[in-house]
Amino acid sequence: MTWIEAIILGLVQGLTEFLPISSSAHIRIVGEFLPSASDPGAAFTAITQLGTELAVLIYFWKDIVRIIGRWSGSLTGRVPRSDPDARMGWLIILGSLPIAILGLLLESWIDTEFRSLWITATMLIVFGVLLALADRLGRQSTPIERLTVKDGILFGFAQALALIPGVSRSGGTITAGLAMGYTREAATRYAFLLAVPAVFASGLYKLFSALTEPGQSGPYGGGETLVATVIAFVVGYSVIAWLMKFISTNSYMPFVWYRVALGLALYAMLGTGLISA
Repeated sequence: MTWIEAIILGLVQGLTEFLPISSSAHIRIVGEFLPSASDPGAAFTAITQLGTELAVLIYFWKDIVRIIGRWSGSLTGRVPRSDPDARMGWLIILGSLPIAILGLLLESWIDTEFRSLWITATMLIVFGVLLALADRLGRQSTPIERLTVKDGILFGFAQALALIPGVSRSGGTITAGLAMGYTREAATRYAFLLAVPAVFASGLYKLFSALTEPGQSGPYGGGETLVATVIAFVVGYSVIAWLMKFISTNSYMPFVWYRVALGLALYAMLGTGLISA
């Protein structure tokens, strides 16, 4: 039965990682309704995110290779640091520092207290409302090429909020981008690029911990986690392609209404004792 659960969770991870609705919240919630009726755990979530992040690498391969090449050239002086791609490389590094530092400092809380479903429900609603305000009130006029150091760091702190299930890595970053006046396409693209170092670092760290400390990875074994990760990769790639097309002509409001409805439903289920926090 755990193999079927892993397949379901892999599908959930792939479907929700790139949408601003919090994949970690969905993994946490869905886990309660599976036969095991347990939290899949922060380690399982982080490792399966390696699959979806591999989808980002492939989808944005040309962009990533170009950015790394130009950034590397700026280290030797072959490329000026003012070059847009070189600057993007530096900004991604700076923007990744907040989540790296806070992730290490708050690791025990991330694995325990932050996974309370009461917190998840609250974050779904609060950050859904914030996304709605940013989408409605943001100027949406600044392209990604005009990203500043200050804004890059603010993007990073917004991404760090996703350490709490329910915030959403892409949702928090996109909300910050829209609030700062960036276009939907710019905010979304940078959210995906900024996530690459953080997700791979977190996933590989949790993978190493799971291999060296058996029993720390939650209810699923290595084989089941691998299956979930592969499924997340395949589904996630399709979702990226769909979302990039969707935001070019649509707002984020459908995701806002979904977040609020899910948060309220979660409150109701917790309040009636249908599921445990």
